[in-house]
This record gives sequence, C-alpha cells and structure tokens, in this order.
Amino acid sequence: MRCPYCGSEDTQVKDSRPAEDYTSIRRRRICPDCGGRFTTFERVQLRELMVLKKTGRKVPFDRNKLVRSFQIALRKRPVDNDRIERAVSGIVRRLESSGETEISSEGIGLQVLEALKSLDDVAFVRYASVYRDFSHAEDFEKVIQEINAKIARDPGAES
Repeated sequence: MRCPYCGSEDTQVKDSRPAEDYTSIRRRRICPDCGGRFTTFERVQLRELMVLKKTGRKVPFDRNKLVRSFQIALRKRPVDNDRIERAVSGIVRRLESSGETEISSEGIGLQVLEALKSLDDVAFVRYASVYRDFSHAEDFEKVIQEINAKIARDPGAES
C-alpha cells in the first residue's frame, strides 16, 4: 500500500480488525520512511461487476457511487450511517451473488428504491422523483398515496 504522504510503497500494517459492519477489514498502517499513519479498508470482491447503462454503455460498478446515492437521498434525514452501510452492503452482496457480471442500472435503481422505502419515506420520494423522472406534482402525489396506503395496511411500517 502506497503512503498517501510521501508515496513510499513500503508501508507496514500495525493493527487489523473487522470494521463495524463486519464486511470489511480496517487496517492501521505506518510508513517507515516518513512516519505517517493512515487507515485503509479492505473488502471482499467476489467478481468484477459491470453496469449496463440505459444508453448501452458499460461502466465498472462503483460502490462509492451507490453510497453517494444513498447519502444524497438521505441528506438531513435522521438515518444512522450504519443503516446506510448495511443497506449498501446488502445490495452489493445481492449483485455479486446473482451470478451476473453485467447488471442493469435500472436493476440497481430498483434495489436502491426498495432499500430507501424501508429506511426513510422522504428519502424514498426524493430518490423516486429522480429515478422515475417525475415531471408533475401529480407524480409526487401518487408516490405519497402509495406510502400512505402502506402505512394504513401496516401501521408498524411507518419510518
């Protein structure tokens, strides 16, 4: 691992432990050349996933982009980062274990919608407005009616 401070390629691991979500390993490292200390995270990657965009273009799957999507939808909402991380890890695990190497962006979007539905109704509506390309106020009303119907059927489902 290259030192982020001096660029040396000879860094040493001082401490390793599972990260809080138990899906990655947190490593504390030190650079013997400059004495710099830094942390790295290591994750298991079952296979290289490619995302098939609506345009037909293929791009490598980027976990960080998925995390950013959740963070944008959940901005200023009372949802703990651990819950976001668990939702993202669950989606990544399902994608990797699907057996497919190419995943449609629509399929990923649907999984994000499902996860947001269980995390926060406001974030779900925010994401749905972009994902479903809302263009009128009626589009928002329909989704809010769906949420209200869900709450009426299952009062414990309210986030």
